[in-house]
Amino acid sequence: MVDIVLGAFYGDEGKGKVIDYISKDAKYSVRFSGGNNAGHSIEVDGKKFAFHLIPSGILNKDTKAILGNGVVIDPKVLLEEIDNLKKNGYDCSNLYISDKAHVIFPYHIELDKLEEELRGERKIGTTKKGIGPVYEDKFQRSGIRMEDLISDKFKDYLKENIFIKNRILNAFSHKGVDYEKILKDYLEYSEKLKPYVCDTTKMLHKAIDNNEYIVCEGAQATLLDIDFGTYPYVTSSNPTIGGVSTGTGIGSRYIDEVYGVIKAYSSRVGEGPYVTELNNEIGDKIRELGHEYGTTTGRPRRCGWLDLVALNYAIKVNGITSIALNHLDTVGKLDNIKLCTKYLVDGKEEEYFSSNLVFLRKAKPIYEEFPGNFDIRGLKDYDKLPKNAKDYVERIEDLTKTRVSIIGTGPGREDVIVRNKKVLSLKK
Repeated sequence: MVDIVLGAFYGDEGKGKVIDYISKDAKYSVRFSGGNNAGHSIEVDGKKFAFHLIPSGILNKDTKAILGNGVVIDPKVLLEEIDNLKKNGYDCSNLYISDKAHVIFPYHIELDKLEEELRGERKIGTTKKGIGPVYEDKFQRSGIRMEDLISDKFKDYLKENIFIKNRILNAFSHKGVDYEKILKDYLEYSEKLKPYVCDTTKMLHKAIDNNEYIVCEGAQATLLDIDFGTYPYVTSSNPTIGGVSTGTGIGSRYIDEVYGVIKAYSSRVGEGPYVTELNNEIGDKIRELGHEYGTTTGRPRRCGWLDLVALNYAIKVNGITSIALNHLDTVGKLDNIKLCTKYLVDGKEEEYFSSNLVFLRKAKPIYEEFPGNFDIRGLKDYDKLPKNAKDYVERIEDLTKTRVSIIGTGPGREDVIVRNKKVLSLKK
């Protein structure tokens, strides 16, 4: 009774909309990885909500929204999201935060900035939100978790950490961070967040025992995975299928559908290789038509054609059972659409993806071309799609051997075509 929604490329595929749609029938909506370096937007009744931490299932009052143990939390950002939701009529009484989730502090952010600066030409393009350093602390076993933040021992833990971090920062001519100010701020955060903190793993296990429907959502995406992405130009966690179990405590035997979310084109934020990138007026046009600017950073995204070599890799890594395709309406505004089906590497055609940087920098896309110029706004029935749109969708299915079950036809939460009723059957 657990369905998973994952990004299949470099993030920003429109996961939030898919999650919001299928979470209508979910008792639990769970975020399992990443921090506020991610973001997605949902439009409800003309009002746009930008989420960086809270699962978008929070918008459904009958759904319990959970921040799992795999998430790293900046309390200031989280409280801003809670306040914004409350101002718009959502009381957040359905929000739960894992006591095992790690906490981001100002010293993590300062270290993130410093490390990126010191990389020079090898910079990663980090969002400088402290994500990498907080995960470093997690795996060094020196991190502070939510259960520590709300405990009587918090002052001691914080003092110890700041002593060590300031010595590192001072070594690079950084003045360090102020213990007293951080303590004051975080004690306030602690009081406000304490009512939401609990053992979410126990909660989810009880939900499984009660046969209740759970949706887990990932931040970032497959090609940004710390293990399977284009390392080192990746995020600091596992936004792939393995991160679900380690970030929630849900075992693999309970997983049903795995939705891989893509756009009808592709995009990337930050540094790193990108085989189908379009550094030309077509790429610029896609960016403007698709409003491709980062939810978290506002940075313009790099845009290009859809890459089925990379998609087939994501399908195998994650065990994707169903594709959710967004922005089909966007590419429909172009005269012609291209689809990358193979790579040309050192004069040889390649059908298999490798995250190796040398391989990707050599790779040249081999394209199939499709006519565009179709309008699908307002359509709810796949059979009513124009032939050009159907041909494009069905070629994706042919080459991935995976059903395209959800198609986004516009920015609104109801702008969706559902092709496979069995996939989205009501789950109680």
